[in-house]
Amino acid sequence: MKKFFLIFAAAAMAAGTMSAQDINQVTETYNNGAMELQMGNKDAALEHFKSALTMAETLGEDGAEIADNCRNYIPVVMLSMAKDLIKADNFDAAAEQLNMTVETAELYGNIETAEEAKTLIGQVNMMKANDLLNAKDFAGAAEAYKQVVAADSTNGMAALRLGMALNGAGQQAEAEEAFLLSARHGQDKNAYKQLSNMYVKTAAAQLKAKKYEEAIAAALKSDSFLENATAMKVAGTAASQLKKNAEAIQYLEKYLELSPNAKDANQFKYTIAATAQQMGDNAKAKEYYQMILSDPKFGPTAKQMLETLK
Repeated sequence: MKKFFLIFAAAAMAAGTMSAQDINQVTETYNNGAMELQMGNKDAALEHFKSALTMAETLGEDGAEIADNCRNYIPVVMLSMAKDLIKADNFDAAAEQLNMTVETAELYGNIETAEEAKTLIGQVNMMKANDLLNAKDFAGAAEAYKQVVAADSTNGMAALRLGMALNGAGQQAEAEEAFLLSARHGQDKNAYKQLSNMYVKTAAAQLKAKKYEEAIAAALKSDSFLENATAMKVAGTAASQLKKNAEAIQYLEKYLELSPNAKDANQFKYTIAATAQQMGDNAKAKEYYQMILSDPKFGPTAKQMLETLK
């Protein structure tokens, strides 16, 4: 029996010695991590903290304090490394690092770091998308903006820029949907301007292609989002080609109302006068001929027309 107790005592002493040695090793590894971090060697610091955590967890209560410190520092260091990647404009690597940071921080209960990383993920995707849009990589930019909007559908600026990217990629219907989303979330002025410009360009292209009905439809849609002088000029010109005289006068009069000092104002005043005369609306014809009597190009003809309308 005595021999048994001696063996037990010797084993207990050996265990105590091993525990002390292990704690010293864990402490040294942890301190090395802190030193590397202070020197700015974040990769090395992270590896030391991970190793210290693994060793500390095997020591139970004896290693609990160091383990808790490691669980706190590991996601913080990971977040700092992600921020370095952001500064270097390495957005893809930064996003990957941030996702790993979120996963690790949540695992270790570091909620504050997890939330900061989540916020940065959206910002990184936005920066990446902005760079792609500025480089006219419209398809790539659209995909990046979609990630931002998917994470936060109330981000009006991201939705606005998504619309710009989609429009640049030739996806007009999808662009309109994105612009309308942005309008619902604080970007209504910018969104409606983008929509108006998008459709007036379509209208001008359809007019050039002599697709007059389509030109009018696009021009009116442009004007519905934001009054647009160019859209009304396109609509009036297209309507004139289709011999839709009443509509042509309506659109051209609105064009002159929106852009009274346009260089071609007298040209369209003459068009309105001649069209009204064809329709038998002599009063309107006289009104517009009178406006251009002093014009060197249209004045002489206007004077002759007024003589015939007396």
